[in-house]
Amino acid sequence: MKKIEAIIQPSRFELVKSALQEIGVQGMTISEVRGHGRQKGHTEVYRGSEYTVDLLPKIKLEAVVPDHLAEAAVQAILKSAKTGKIGDGKIFLSSVEQTIRIRNEERGEAAL
Repeated sequence: MKKIEAIIQPSRFELVKSALQEIGVQGMTISEVRGHGRQKGHTEVYRGSEYTVDLLPKIKLEAVVPDHLAEAAVQAILKSAKTGKIGDGKIFLSSVEQTIRIRNEERGEAAL
């Protein structure tokens, strides 16, 4: 099993969610987060004063998928989240040793 963590633009979330559901990803966890990468934020003007916005709003999507679905899920995120502009986000992929459903103690892929 693989855990996919994707940091994406909030405006791309619905597209990413739909793309993942289409390929069979059944569950995901979503968090509203703030952060920055290389772009280090941007400056804005409010009532004549300039200030720096250095932590930008993002969406963190987490999903654990079977090994055979991992690459398809990564490709779905890439296609639906990419705008070609700085700040599109990142995808992190890691191995998951075990999954256990609390309700009935199912283990492994059956618990997904």
